[in-house]
Amino acid sequence: MTNAFADAARLRDRLKTWAVEAAYPIWWEVGADRVKGGFFEKIDLDGQAVDGPRRGRVLPRQIYAYAIAGDLGWRGPWRAAVEHGLAYFLSAYRRSDGQFRTLVGPNGESLDDTADLYDQAFALFALAAVAKALPDRADDARTLALVVRERLIAERKHPVAGFHQTNPPSAPLQSNPHMHLFEAMLAWNEIDKDPIWRTLADEIAELALSRFIHAPSGQIREFFDLDWNPAPGVAGRICEPGHQFEWGWLLMRWGQLAGRADATAAALRMIDDAETHGVDLSRGVAINALLDDFSTHDDGARLWPQTERIKAAVLAAEITGQARYWDMAAAAAEGLMAYLRTAIPGLWRDKYQPDETFIEEPVPASSFYHIALAILEMDRVINAAS
Repeated sequence: MTNAFADAARLRDRLKTWAVEAAYPIWWEVGADRVKGGFFEKIDLDGQAVDGPRRGRVLPRQIYAYAIAGDLGWRGPWRAAVEHGLAYFLSAYRRSDGQFRTLVGPNGESLDDTADLYDQAFALFALAAVAKALPDRADDARTLALVVRERLIAERKHPVAGFHQTNPPSAPLQSNPHMHLFEAMLAWNEIDKDPIWRTLADEIAELALSRFIHAPSGQIREFFDLDWNPAPGVAGRICEPGHQFEWGWLLMRWGQLAGRADATAAALRMIDDAETHGVDLSRGVAINALLDDFSTHDDGARLWPQTERIKAAVLAAEITGQARYWDMAAAAAEGLMAYLRTAIPGLWRDKYQPDETFIEEPVPASSFYHIALAILEMDRVINAAS
């Protein structure tokens, strides 16, 4: 194997150690709310939980992160953590129609009853993780997921393809919630024989290839009008490198599943262009946003694009066999490590500024899903290649 592969494997080992010895323990011991239920949204850099409103998209991420903790080698009570998160999710976020609300207060009271598409995508994704990790809960998780899926189909199906963000429809439509819905459909397709999961995954993939991608640049746009045309003004030109990596990873998976070489080619182009135009070499990290001509729109660098760069790079290395993607994977993992260097191990910083400083602020739990999944995918591919 190449030196880049060896570097990636070494960094994988460091990331797994960080997750198992530091991150999983602190987010369970400090991040779980043992009084009211669920998980706190933030831990401050001094290691204290920060109470406040809790978004419907964050708790499913924590459920997922702990559902894969055993796969990463954590010997702590990951099953209890999953059950703890799931119990609160169902009691505090589930609406009477079976969909999940956007926001609750510190005491579980509803602050925003909207069933946003993004939040339903993460509910479906977490339920798939529960079904896979806890076989005794699989039937319940599937029943809950089917209610959400059928509500989406019945109430907010777009006449062209995909789904409206809200019911009733409102602009802009977004590619991002469809990306996470795509991820959820693929997750359910792996563990459940119901063909509708695959049908919806296929539909979202085709929507991405036909409408989301800006043809001249090959990038995925973010915002659209109600007819799936790019949103007016600058909003319709925004393309995020992190999402090029994330969509690239998903479309490569779907391309392999569906036997679609065109999807794999589009995905590799996204990944290569994001690496070329969306990575700041001085900081060694992927930045937040470009425009559709590859000019810089936002040169801050949040943590999550670094994890998506890892996932895209290792899967591209596996599919193509090209050594350059191991270079990318190692560089991406090195970039991620910069965010994890905190005084209290297991925490992270989220926003890396152009002046090469981090914003000092409480640590968002929302990033844990990104980090854990990147480590898991890196581990899977490296083990397969070893």
